Amino acid sequence: MPSIDFDSVRSRISMGQVLDWLGFQPTRRTGDQWRGGCPSNDGPTQRRRSFSANLAKNRYRCFHCGSFGNQIELWAEVHKVSIYQAALELCLRAQIPVPRKNPPPTERRNR
Repeated sequence: MPSIDFDSVRSRISMGQVLDWLGFQPTRRTGDQWRGGCPSNDGPTQRRRSFSANLAKNRYRCFHCGSFGNQIELWAEVHKVSIYQAALELCLRAQIPVPRKNPPPTERRNR
Protein backbone atom coordinates (compact mmCIF):
# COMPACT_ATOMS: atom_id res chain seq x y z
CA MET A 1 0.00 0.00 0.00
CA PRO A 2 1.62 3.33 -1.06
CA SER A 3 2.22 5.88 1.69
CA ILE A 4 0.03 8.97 1.85
CA ASP A 5 1.57 12.31 2.71
CA PHE A 6 -0.86 13.09 5.55
CA ASP A 7 0.75 16.49 6.22
CA SER A 8 -0.06 17.50 2.66
CA VAL A 9 -3.67 16.31 2.99
CA ARG A 10 -4.07 18.31 6.21
CA SER A 11 -2.60 21.43 4.59
CA ARG A 12 -4.90 21.20 1.56
CA ILE A 13 -8.17 20.27 3.29
CA SER A 14 -9.30 22.43 6.18
CA MET A 15 -11.30 21.59 9.27
CA GLY A 16 -13.95 24.00 7.99
CA GLN A 17 -14.33 21.99 4.78
CA VAL A 18 -14.63 18.73 6.69
CA LEU A 19 -17.22 20.18 9.06
CA ASP A 20 -19.18 21.49 6.08
CA TRP A 21 -19.08 18.08 4.36
CA LEU A 22 -20.30 16.47 7.58
CA GLY A 23 -23.25 18.89 7.72
CA PHE A 24 -22.06 20.41 11.01
CA GLN A 25 -24.18 23.34 12.18
CA PRO A 26 -22.43 25.23 14.98
CA THR A 27 -24.62 26.50 17.78
CA ARG A 28 -21.98 29.05 18.70
CA ARG A 29 -19.10 30.70 16.84
CA THR A 30 -16.42 32.76 18.53
CA GLY A 31 -13.84 33.66 15.91
CA ASP A 32 -12.18 30.44 14.75
CA GLN A 33 -13.72 28.43 17.63
CA TRP A 34 -16.98 26.64 16.75
CA ARG A 35 -19.15 24.66 19.18
CA GLY A 36 -22.11 22.38 18.66
CA GLY A 37 -23.27 18.79 18.60
CA CYS A 38 -20.62 16.18 17.97
CA PRO A 39 -20.84 14.94 14.36
CA SER A 40 -19.74 11.51 15.57
CA ASN A 41 -22.22 10.82 18.36
CA ASP A 42 -24.78 13.64 18.60
CA GLY A 43 -25.46 14.07 14.91
CA PRO A 44 -24.85 17.31 13.04
CA THR A 45 -28.17 18.93 14.01
CA GLN A 46 -28.15 18.30 17.75
CA ARG A 47 -28.21 21.40 19.93
CA ARG A 48 -25.61 20.14 22.42
CA ARG A 49 -22.39 22.08 22.68
CA SER A 50 -20.09 19.26 23.70
CA PHE A 51 -18.11 19.50 20.45
CA SER A 52 -15.50 22.20 19.87
CA ALA A 53 -13.47 22.81 16.72
CA ASN A 54 -10.70 25.33 16.20
CA LEU A 55 -10.61 26.16 12.50
CA ALA A 56 -7.27 28.02 12.71
CA LYS A 57 -5.53 25.05 14.33
CA ASN A 58 -7.50 22.34 12.45
CA ARG A 59 -8.21 20.56 15.74
CA TYR A 60 -11.38 19.29 17.39
CA ARG A 61 -12.46 17.80 20.71
CA CYS A 62 -15.71 16.27 21.93
CA PHE A 63 -16.15 16.63 25.67
CA HIS A 64 -18.97 14.08 25.61
CA CYS A 65 -17.33 11.08 23.89
CA GLY A 66 -13.68 12.10 24.40
CA SER A 67 -12.80 12.06 20.69
CA PHE A 68 -10.16 14.57 19.55
CA GLY A 69 -7.73 15.19 16.74
CA ASN A 70 -7.35 16.80 13.34
CA GLN A 71 -9.64 16.94 10.33
CA ILE A 72 -8.58 13.54 8.95
CA GLU A 73 -9.14 11.91 12.34
CA LEU A 74 -12.58 13.55 12.60
CA TRP A 75 -13.62 12.12 9.22
CA ALA A 76 -12.29 8.69 10.26
CA GLU A 77 -14.17 8.85 13.58
CA VAL A 78 -17.49 9.87 12.04
CA HIS A 79 -17.35 7.33 9.20
CA LYS A 80 -15.70 4.56 11.25
CA VAL A 81 -12.83 4.10 8.78
CA SER A 82 -9.05 4.03 9.10
CA ILE A 83 -6.97 7.19 8.89
CA TYR A 84 -5.62 5.96 5.55
CA GLN A 85 -9.15 5.45 4.16
CA ALA A 86 -10.28 8.80 5.58
CA ALA A 87 -7.43 10.59 3.78
CA LEU A 88 -8.36 8.87 0.50
CA GLU A 89 -12.03 9.78 0.92
CA LEU A 90 -11.23 13.41 1.75
CA CYS A 91 -9.00 13.77 -1.31
CA LEU A 92 -11.75 12.30 -3.47
CA ARG A 93 -14.30 14.64 -1.91
CA ALA A 94 -12.00 17.67 -2.42
CA GLN A 95 -11.22 16.50 -5.97
CA ILE A 96 -7.48 16.62 -5.43
CA PRO A 97 -4.90 13.95 -6.26
CA VAL A 98 -3.82 11.83 -3.31
CA PRO A 99 -0.41 13.17 -2.25
CA ARG A 100 2.10 10.36 -1.90
CA LYS A 101 5.30 10.26 0.09
CA ASN A 102 8.41 9.63 -1.89
CA PRO A 103 9.83 6.25 -0.97
CA PRO A 104 13.29 6.40 0.58
CA PRO A 105 16.08 5.69 -1.92
CA THR A 106 17.27 2.14 -1.86
CA GLU A 107 20.77 1.63 -0.69
CA ARG A 108 23.02 -0.48 -2.83
CA ARG A 109 25.05 -3.17 -1.20
CA ASN A 110 28.76 -3.40 -1.85
CA ARG A 111 29.52 -6.78 -3.20
